[in-house]
Amino acid sequence: MRNYISAIVFSVAIIITAIVLGNAYIKRSKPEGEIAVTGQGKRDFTSDLIVWEGSFYKLDSDLRSASAELTQDKQTIADYLTKNGINKSEVVFSAIEMTEQNRAKYSPNGQYMGDEFVGYRLTQSIQITSKEIEKIEEISRRITELLNEGIQLNSQPPRYYYTQLSDLKIELISEATKDARERAEKISENSGSTIGELISAQLGIFQITGQNSNEEYSWGGTFNTSSKEKTASITVKLNYRVE
Repeated sequence: MRNYISAIVFSVAIIITAIVLGNAYIKRSKPEGEIAVTGQGKRDFTSDLIVWEGSFYKLDSDLRSASAELTQDKQTIADYLTKNGINKSEVVFSAIEMTEQNRAKYSPNGQYMGDEFVGYRLTQSIQITSKEIEKIEEISRRITELLNEGIQLNSQPPRYYYTQLSDLKIELISEATKDARERAEKISENSGSTIGELISAQLGIFQITGQNSNEEYSWGGTFNTSSKEKTASITVKLNYRVE
C-alpha cells in the first residue's frame, strides 16, 4: 500500500514538473512583439509680434544731392510714424545702399553702342517690430500716403511671429506623446495584450501653417509668417514592447 501511494505521488510530481517546464519553454520560445504608434499634438494660436518692412530711394546724377534728398525723406517718414503713435525704439533704418544706374544706348538702326550713366541710386530700408499688431497693420496700409509727398516708398506685406513658440512646442510634444500612448494602449487592449516598456521615441518635424490655408507640410518643416492666425503641430512616434 505504501509503495502504491508513493508511486501516485511520484507520478503527480512528474506531471506538474512537465507542465511547469512546458510553460517555461513556451514563454521563452514565444517571440517578443513590438507596436509602433504615432501621436500628434496640434494647436491653433494667434501671433503676438508683427514685423513690417519697406524701402525708399532717390536717384540723382549728383551723389550729394541724392544723399541730401534721401536724408530728407527719412526724416519725413520718421515724423509720419511718430505722428501715428509708433515708438522710435520699434523703428530701425538700415544703412544706405548705393548703386550706379546705367542704361543701354542704341544707334538709330538698333545697334548697341554701350551704356550711358544715368545717376546714383541711394536706397534705405526701414523695419518696424512691434507687439501692437493692429496698429502696425494699419500703418502698413496707409504709409503709401507718403507717395503724395514725393517719397518713392515700397511697402512689404507684414510678417507675423509668436514669441512663446518654445513653450508651445514643449506643450505639443507632451500632447503628442500622450496621444501616442493612448493609441498604443487601445490597440493592445483590442488585441488581448498589454504594452510593456518603451523601446524608442522619435520626434517628428515641427510645422506652422496658416489657419484655413492650403499649405502643405514640408519634410524640413513649414514656418508660416504671412498669416496672423496660425496652426502649430508636431508628431511623436513611439515603439513599445508588447507582452
